[in-house]
Amino acid sequence: MRFAEQWSWCTVESIRDVTPTIREFRLRPESGHIAPYPPGSHIGVTMLIDGQPARRSYSLVENSDPYTYRIAVRLAPDSRGGSHGMWNLRAGAGIETSSPTSLLEIDWTRKNYCLIAGGIGVTPITGIAAALRRRNIDAPLHYAVKSCGDAAFLDELSALLGDRLIVHASDQGDRLDLEATFRALPDDAIAVICGPMRMLEAARRAWNDARRAPADLRYETFGSSGLKPTAEFRVRLKDTDAELVVPQNSSMLDALNGAGFEVISDCQRGECGVCAVDVVAVEGEIDHRDVFFSDQQKQDNRKICPCVSRAIGVVTIDTLYRAEPV
Repeated sequence: MRFAEQWSWCTVESIRDVTPTIREFRLRPESGHIAPYPPGSHIGVTMLIDGQPARRSYSLVENSDPYTYRIAVRLAPDSRGGSHGMWNLRAGAGIETSSPTSLLEIDWTRKNYCLIAGGIGVTPITGIAAALRRRNIDAPLHYAVKSCGDAAFLDELSALLGDRLIVHASDQGDRLDLEATFRALPDDAIAVICGPMRMLEAARRAWNDARRAPADLRYETFGSSGLKPTAEFRVRLKDTDAELVVPQNSSMLDALNGAGFEVISDCQRGECGVCAVDVVAVEGEIDHRDVFFSDQQKQDNRKICPCVSRAIGVVTIDTLYRAEPV
């Protein structure tokens, strides 16, 4: 969480492309040795996007080097500028990063686990898979990609997991069957999943249909993923004359705070719900990209997490912000 984060400077030690659209960065903190952190953790980074400071989060890839962080960034054409900013970095550059933190609360006392990754969502799963192997637990990893050429860290995962790695390449007609996968799990199994919103929504439905304990499905998504294209939209503020334009490369949270309508926030990943604000009206459609609200709450459209969620058209909200009388 942000109140526990410490920020420091890192040097970009090396850069390499692991697929045509995924680039790996090794970051060496100026402070030296890195303290141990939970598998599945992420770090925050700060960068300039269109001349304005911005923060992005990237999951840490499994790394045997205790002196560097290892992250991977997919070049996303519909991103808010973060991936382009990272891809413009060069070796030797300095970048400010936060201390690692994890929102994937995993019960490590179980005997059975199932890991699921979609695309770039494999990054936090690498550390969890390695941690389970160190515990001599043979957990399968289902890795869904468009093609094998899009699968990052395939050689490393194959060496780590052997035949416990199951790659589902859609261009070969091999799509991941979540319902069958969950039905085959032992009763005490935990599933850990990271991927785009469509995969996560399908996993939650399949998990519930299998009548498994909701708490045994642990998940993380990336805030740039949604069910609708990332595009410019407008936000109106209740009891004011204000109407804000949220650009394609900015979040609603940034637009609100930049206009003086202060909204408290924490994770900025759509996971904690701290920044949630009331929805008064929708002229169009809300694209809920958080993992905080339930499916029913998202259908009700009474709340929105402005750190990641977006809209098509116009959404009127109430931040409960009221200017002090002059």
